Amino acid sequence: MNDRGWDEDDARPYFFLSYAHTPKAGARGAGDPNHWVRQLYRDLCEAVLQLTTVPAGVPVGFMDESMHQGELWADRLSEELASCRVFVPLYSPRYFNSVPCGQEWHAFTRRPVYPATIDAERTSGIVPVLWAPMSRYRLPAVASELQFNHASFGPDYATEGLYALMKLTYFRSAYELAVHRLAARIVQVAEETVIPVGRQLDFNGLPSAFNVSAPTKQLRISVLSYHQGELPADRNPDFYGTRRTDWHPYRPAGSPIAQHAVRLARQLGFQPTVHEFDDEVDSIIDGNAEAPGLLLLDRWALRDPNRRELVRRFDRSDATWVSVLEPWNTDDPECEERAGELGELSDQALRKTRRASRPSFLGVTGPTGLNTLEDFDDALPRAAMKAKYAFEGRTRAEPEDPSPPRPNLRDAFRRGPGGFGADGSRSDPFGHDDHPDRDDGDDPDGRTAPVGGPR
Repeated sequence: MNDRGWDEDDARPYFFLSYAHTPKAGARGAGDPNHWVRQLYRDLCEAVLQLTTVPAGVPVGFMDESMHQGELWADRLSEELASCRVFVPLYSPRYFNSVPCGQEWHAFTRRPVYPATIDAERTSGIVPVLWAPMSRYRLPAVASELQFNHASFGPDYATEGLYALMKLTYFRSAYELAVHRLAARIVQVAEETVIPVGRQLDFNGLPSAFNVSAPTKQLRISVLSYHQGELPADRNPDFYGTRRTDWHPYRPAGSPIAQHAVRLARQLGFQPTVHEFDDEVDSIIDGNAEAPGLLLLDRWALRDPNRRELVRRFDRSDATWVSVLEPWNTDDPECEERAGELGELSDQALRKTRRASRPSFLGVTGPTGLNTLEDFDDALPRAAMKAKYAFEGRTRAEPEDPSPPRPNLRDAFRRGPGGFGADGSRSDPFGHDDHPDRDDGDDPDGRTAPVGGPR
């Protein structure tokens, strides 16, 4: 038995399905883009069951299906990655741009892999899947080094990818063949390798295995809220913690909002950090921000005059590279009771931001804000990308020197009869001054030296 409580004889999941969460399309009411991954997971589990003797009640595989697993989601991922027999990544451009997917790959490959018998082929314990065609993309080193024949799953699969085979009725038989052969390959790898149960790692602290060469996309997430020690008497402390960044507006759903935002941002390819707004606001106002940002604003904090003034100063600075999101839980009776008052405080503090934001950006209009965690999930990708684009526009090359002013005939002739100025020089409407002591470079005799002596 290892330090996590697993016996090597215990039934363990055959596979861990690793995939990049796809954000919803911008339209409200859009379907779940991860539906097809869930369907593949169910089909794979059924196929593996048919090919093995897994007893009833024992999980066949694992897939991180929920976006709202709370504070222990990272521990659950670490546990499954330390115990699964086979790692099944769904290759796509989004997958190799995802930090969490790179962390999952890193965690699994910390475990040693041994052939089950001396004559068995050495393998990695990884069975990759072409979710989308990758021929136009360069794979990271850890993926390109794998020896794997995707053509064995069928010619249509190798050309189109499994997602297309699922979506298009024309490829139905090709999809069924690919799933069957994929399940058979998972079972084969599980039975021909010995991968000891590993140590449960700190998932959030793991590096990505992909080492993507693209520039790091930082995102500074700042929180304006209370901690429990400074709450007003009429506010429920259950939504707050020992730090201001522990604010948990949608409790019991999800996790503290900053932690939840970090996870969503990582799925977009960002490397986010969390800060208190009080510590960030001066650098934002002064224009010294190092990266695009998100401000997660607790409207209850606007009852504090000092914090309200901080938000007003931020608003007047027109820092377009920091997007504002205002989580608001309509299931919280105190929020419902104070909706009008706190909505008015928000409107007053963010006058400029309100005028600049289109209603479709926040996803809702009116004072109620982002009413549910699902509303927040829909809004964050748009807010993060809006901040990113504004920051990139702000940090492009410095503006060029202004071009010289165009000649102005009126100013030239206003200087006096004949165009002579007070110093005796004659003003040419085309910018040439015939001052007797100034060389303009057009003296044919070359007799006039420039001011300051001969060259």
